[in-house]
Amino acid sequence: MTDLNLPGDPIIPLVLRRSARARRISLRVSSLDGRVTLTIPEGVADQVAVDFAAQKEVWIRKHLQKQPDAVQVGIGTVLPIDGVRHEVKQGQGRTVFCADGVLHVSARNSGIVIERYLKELARERLVGASDLYAARLGQSYSRITLRDTRSRWGSCSSQKALMYSWRLILAPPQVLRYVAAHEVAHLVEMNHSAAFWNKVSEIFGDYAPPRKWLRLHGAELHRYRFR
Repeated sequence: MTDLNLPGDPIIPLVLRRSARARRISLRVSSLDGRVTLTIPEGVADQVAVDFAAQKEVWIRKHLQKQPDAVQVGIGTVLPIDGVRHEVKQGQGRTVFCADGVLHVSARNSGIVIERYLKELARERLVGASDLYAARLGQSYSRITLRDTRSRWGSCSSQKALMYSWRLILAPPQVLRYVAAHEVAHLVEMNHSAAFWNKVSEIFGDYAPPRKWLRLHGAELHRYRFR
């Protein structure tokens, strides 16, 4: 990949991704973090891709304006945990303490410390939910990995490895559990057929509300910056 910029106010960073399978230049603006990616065929000059982006500048800036403002997490920040707003306040010692809508944390490297705390909490919740739904299907998975993904909330590989975005801990609990049920259902149905959705419904129940929540509010979970 190559990083370039589209001139203007403000400058827009561009990510160029070369692909042997691409037959033309394609443009994508991530709805999660606003990353602008140009996929270009092999042999196409970087400047040609930048010129292509310049032709789409109005469209790009329009979509970027829809992105939620970034929030640098630290003392005084309000961020959601389990979908509930928590205010970050300075605490004593190095231990993170969460109670009554307040997240107590040391001022030193508070963002990094909070990120670590949230990842540990997310792993605990996602392992618990995955175990529950896998048992309901009579299935087992090989491992669980947490990442900070931009394009998906979870995945299930053919080797039965589950992957989740740790940022699901910021969403309401039923949303996190829905994603776990969704990926666990892929242990049986590696597709999105009617049979797959029947499995999700069987182990989770009515998945329409949390699925809609992710569609409407999922991008907001990526506005929080911890470093």
